[in-house]
Amino acid sequence: MNDQKAKNGNKVTVHYTGMFEDGRQFDSSQGKEPLTFTIGKVEVVQGFENAVTGMLEGEEKTVTIKPEQAYGIHDPNLRRQVPKNVLPAGQKLEKGMVLGIKMSAGQTFPATVTEYTNDNVTIDLNHPLAGKTLTFRIKLLKIE
Repeated sequence: MNDQKAKNGNKVTVHYTGMFEDGRQFDSSQGKEPLTFTIGKVEVVQGFENAVTGMLEGEEKTVTIKPEQAYGIHDPNLRRQVPKNVLPAGQKLEKGMVLGIKMSAGQTFPATVTEYTNDNVTIDLNHPLAGKTLTFRIKLLKIE
């Protein structure tokens, strides 16, 4: 067991459970591999990184993270209407489903289907957790 606190540049390994404000769980590492990331490399949202910074190995805490420190404020300008024919042929659509939209530079972004007609699909390019206040239970397992 290490008695130093997690700091910028440390590689850390944590178990976590993420919940919405109403207590519903949206993600967890429990029963899976723990999450490993390097503090300061922007590999997780800022609020999560800030919460782990200063923790000791074996320490547990619960933190609430506002949208600005999580997945950002929901931006209504990130809603787009696209022709249905730009989607793969035969793509079955459902309101709320998440599509992977490939950008010209090659990256893929999640886009949530908000509406669709025979000709067009309205997609929301905000992260599905944008605009949400999140609570995380975090246990710091290891500092390297």
